[in-house]
Amino acid sequence: MSTIASTTDVTPRQVDVRGPRFAAWVTTAVLIVVLLISGLSAAAAAILLALQAVVFAVGALRGPRQHPYGLIFANVVAPRLRPTTEREPVPPLKFAQLVGLVFAVAGVAGFAVGAPLLGVIATAFALFAAFLNAAFGICLGCQLYPFVARLRRTPSTP
Repeated sequence: MSTIASTTDVTPRQVDVRGPRFAAWVTTAVLIVVLLISGLSAAAAAILLALQAVVFAVGALRGPRQHPYGLIFANVVAPRLRPTTEREPVPPLKFAQLVGLVFAVAGVAGFAVGAPLLGVIATAFALFAAFLNAAFGICLGCQLYPFVARLRRTPSTP
């Protein structure tokens, strides 16, 4: 039996809220490093941010259970914690990772094409969102998810 399944979910569509918050703390740290090194080397910032973009892509496509930081949480951190009493649905978390991916790709593009201000601004937006989730449990992408989900629904025709 997988540690992930036994410690982070009740149903396949819900996860322990502490996992995404842990991932947000790691993401916050990575994005701070990106901003710090961007002043020294736009190329190094682009590479590190591209790696974070891959992490966002995995989270957006595969969900929090297969997210690299989520796997660390499930296999290293969660076994040391009490069982969770709070869970959250997976689809908004995947959407939040997609939003992070969009900002990361914009940041990588900015650093890569010689527009470091774009790279810094896009990274700062992603950092703001990650920090809000990590420190306060406010997931901006999750808050936007219901609005986007409503837009995706097509009205039925008679």
